[in-house]
Formats: sequence, C-alpha cells, structure tokens
Amino acid sequence: MTKNDKARKTTLVVLAAVLALGACTRKSERDVTDHKETSMTPARTTPAHETHPALLDPSLARETSPPAFKVRFDTTKGEFVLDVTRAWAPRGADRIYNLARVGYFDGVTFFRVISGFMAQFGIHGDPKVSAAWRDARIPDDPVKQSNQRGFVSFATAGPNTRTTQLFINFGDNSALDSQGFAPIGRVVEGMDVVDSLYSGYGEGAPRGMGPDQGRAQHEGNAYFRRDFSRLDYIKKATLVP
Repeated sequence: MTKNDKARKTTLVVLAAVLALGACTRKSERDVTDHKETSMTPARTTPAHETHPALLDPSLARETSPPAFKVRFDTTKGEFVLDVTRAWAPRGADRIYNLARVGYFDGVTFFRVISGFMAQFGIHGDPKVSAAWRDARIPDDPVKQSNQRGFVSFATAGPNTRTTQLFINFGDNSALDSQGFAPIGRVVEGMDVVDSLYSGYGEGAPRGMGPDQGRAQHEGNAYFRRDFSRLDYIKKATLVP
C-alpha cells in the first residue's frame, strides 16, 4: 500500500466516524437482533425519575456551573474523573454540571465504544427520562480546545442539537474540531479505566453490531442489559466537592 493509499484510508475512517457521531440521536429505521447473553446486573427496578424532579423536567436543571469542577464516574470497570473548564464551552459545561447534579448519569451505559476512536454515553436507562430530555437542546459553543486523547465533547445530530450524549476521545480526533465538537473538559484520572470499557460490539446498528439508538431511547437499560450485557455502564456519577 502506498503512502497516498494509507492517507486516503485514514481519511475515510475519520469521515465515517464523524458521520456516525452526527447520527447519534436519530432513530434507526432498521431493527437488529443480537445474541442473548446473561446480564451481569439486573435492570434498574426503581424508576429513575422518582429520585429528582428535574429528570422529567429539564427546565429545573439550569444552574450555572462553577468556572471549573470535577465529576467522578464510578463505572463497572472502575473510576475516572472528568475535569470540566467552563471557559472552554460554557453552555456544555452548564449542561453536564446539571446532569451530574440531578443524578442523570447513574445507571447510564457506554453504548458505543469504538477502539482507537471514542466511547459514547448519555442515553438514560429510563425511557421516560430519555423522552423528557430528547428535545432539551442547547446552542453550540465555539471550539476552543481540540479533541485529543482524554478530552470529552457532546455528541450531536447537527448544529445546535446537543442534549445529553457525550463521548471520550481515545486518541487524536482533531478532525472533529472543524465539525463543531467542542470539548468541555478532559479525563484527569482513570483514563486506563476508559481504555478498558468493553468495545466488542463495535459500531452501532445499522452500520455495526452494537445497539440501535432508537431502541435504546425507547427501551432503556432493559434493552442494553438483555441484548448487550457486556457493555459497561456508570454505577454513579457525582460532583467532586
């Protein structure tokens, strides 16, 4: 393979990844069936929206975040800490601050983990909560940092469509910068934990064998635990004092 062929192949891979991110909130028209596996944990039995009223009413989660803050994620593979800098992306920082504050991320699955690219999460395990937040969009922030290893950005479905889904970059994804993906912070502890998240399902349906996001929105954790039980998830996310 020539040097030009290698460069062309790399460009195509990056473009495919960008297009996949752009479709993060769209419902797929194709259904898929995956092998049934024994769930490593039972699905949540207590409705999540009973723990905080803002989970069903995003208008109650509009506090301004501190200039800098940290969120500790306790996952099925261990803990990692996200350090958020509001000056990088104020609207995005406010959103993740409020999501962590109301307990949105508790029980949330890393549903799209692609080796060498990124780990995506943010679809709530309770379909009622997902429905409440689906249209709670925030305007875009200018891109002030680059999507390098460990940096975290919101996934989108186009301009001004950020809601609750984020991704953690595994490597140099600076090609995403020009697409408007504005990092809000970076993982400062436990990046090895992020690296170990289960990636065996690969890309999501219909392009790959991973979960279909439309079904995930409408079925929640019951879908993940039943059909994709190897996926890792967040047990609890808390703001660090």
